[in-house]
Amino acid sequence: MDFQKEVIDQSYHKPVVVDFWAPWCGPCRVLGPVIEQLAAEQTNAWSLVKVNTEEEEEIAAQFRIMSIPHVKMFFQGEPVAEFTGSLPRRAIESWLEEHLPNEQKGRLSDLIDALHEQEPGAVEELEAFVKEAPDVKEARLALAQALVYIKPTYAKGLVADIDLGDPMYDAAEDVRTLGQLMEMETAEGPAAEALKQAADLLRKGEEEPAIQEIIRAVTVDKSYENGLPRRAAIALFHIWGVQHPLTAQYRRRFDMALY
Repeated sequence: MDFQKEVIDQSYHKPVVVDFWAPWCGPCRVLGPVIEQLAAEQTNAWSLVKVNTEEEEEIAAQFRIMSIPHVKMFFQGEPVAEFTGSLPRRAIESWLEEHLPNEQKGRLSDLIDALHEQEPGAVEELEAFVKEAPDVKEARLALAQALVYIKPTYAKGLVADIDLGDPMYDAAEDVRTLGQLMEMETAEGPAAEALKQAADLLRKGEEEPAIQEIIRAVTVDKSYENGLPRRAAIALFHIWGVQHPLTAQYRRRFDMALY
């Protein structure tokens, strides 16, 4: 086969998935029909090329194919993703969804970057994206994180379908926790008063005094409302990230208050 023409050159037009296989390979015979069916169903998104390693030993050696089945995705002339073994259809679909390039993914990445940089209009642009593509959970999660302080009910609704077992479940739980914090109506007792004060501060964008109040609530009663003070602090640290100055400054203080 002309690998340069059939794979490398074609990958500049759309991604090419290469299935390295051999007739004697049992797992290859299981994987083959599945990936061929997917290729037929998604022909506009990518193309499939089958490479028999018994007939194309030089190509197999060039790409260091040590075991089969071995699947590689090529885009813009380069291998960009791969897997080995006979995966079930759903796993292959997830692999394709994760690695296939498209304009939507690029646009979402730019929107999330703009959101992190707090660029003017970033939230509104992301909200418009979510309305156009409501099935993109990553976009809904990012929007929920951005709006949970001012629109907690709406934010929780954005992540309502992200359940246990989903890779984004923990982040969605953080949104639900902060939504619970922001929706507090009563403040009876010191822990509740501290949390209510923290919610008011978060609405104003005053994050440092807010985490101070949450840590105060942890010190007073960490078990309040099923551990809401503890869960709220951890949710903020997660959203801020480990490199954020407030995480670096207050995580240890929180741990000391907790234990």
